[in-house]
Parts: sequence; structure tokens; C-alpha cells
Amino acid sequence: MSGHHAARGRRATERKGDLRERAILDTCEALLAEKGYEAMTVGDLAQGAGITRGALYFYFGSKQEVVTALVARTVEHLWERSLTTARSEDPRRAVAAAMRRTVELWNAHGLVMRTAIDLSLTVPEIGALWDRTADLFITAITAVLERAGVPPGEEPDQASSMGRALCWMIERSFYHASQESPERLSRASATCEHIWLTSAGLTS
Repeated sequence: MSGHHAARGRRATERKGDLRERAILDTCEALLAEKGYEAMTVGDLAQGAGITRGALYFYFGSKQEVVTALVARTVEHLWERSLTTARSEDPRRAVAAAMRRTVELWNAHGLVMRTAIDLSLTVPEIGALWDRTADLFITAITAVLERAGVPPGEEPDQASSMGRALCWMIERSFYHASQESPERLSRASATCEHIWLTSAGLTS
């Protein structure tokens, strides 16, 4: 086989593998809603993705690995958005954009986000993903506070400490509100946004 044909063959194989992996992760998200993490089995995942159990084990070693990959895929969007927020110039616009994007993610994937939080204490890989997500969000919130004039530092009235508290307030608020309705999530977001702006001295 020529180098050109070999490369094309590899690309086709990679694409097929990517599609199968995506099908497994999409099935996992659907099964979380239908059965929940505990009741879901590797057999359910394979059947939903249209492959055998043996084929699924080619991609993932366990149900836990599938859920970890699903969490990683979901929070990757949040990482990108956090970095965009940290680089944004106007603090008010940065806060509004961060909250809007976070609401969009929770509306689309709230069950995955709640599952990540639930499993973060017992599944080390998910815990590490969630810690990284929180750290990036804290960094973004802290950067906005500092641009608004809050002094940097770890004292209670300084940006790093305030950013950390705001991050965990938003996580808990979204966790609970997203279980009720999109309207409740929107209201919780508006409250969190108001508190963030107030903390930054941007409400006047």
C-alpha cells in the first residue's frame, strides 16, 4: 500500500473510531437520564451505541471510564468559556457572558454536570476533572474582580478568596436549580450574577 493510501486508511479508521466513541458517550448521557449511573450497565451502553460489549471494551475499560470521558467532553466547553471570560476586557460584559454561557451548558448537560459533582468525591479521575474546572472558573472570576478594582490576594475581602467563594456558590445554586426547571436555573443565574457584580462594586 502506498503512503498516501495508508494515511487515508488511517484517517478513515480514526474517523470511524471517533464516531463510535461519540455514540458511546451520547448513549451514556441518555442512559443517565433514563436509568441513572448506578443502574446503567456496560451492556446497556454497548447496545445503545450499536456495538458489542467486546467492541466497547476496545474504547473504554469500564462504565466509570465512559462516564469520566463524558464529563471531560462536557466540561471542556466550560474550560474554553472560562478562558474567554478571563481575557474579556469589560468586567460587566464578562460577568454577563460567563453566566449566560454557563446557563447554556447546564441547560444542555445539567445531568452530566450533576453526575460529575456527585461522583467527584468517589471517582478520582472525575474529582480531578472537576477540580480543574473549578480552578479555571475561579481564575476567570478572580480576573474579572481584579479588573473591576478588587485588590488581589487571599484575604476575605480580596479577589482570590472572593472568586473561590463565588465559584462554589454558583456551582451549588446551579446544581439545585437545574433539577427543577430552566426557569429556576435562569433565576438562580440572575441572582448569582447580581451577587458577583455587587462583590465587584459594579451594581451602581
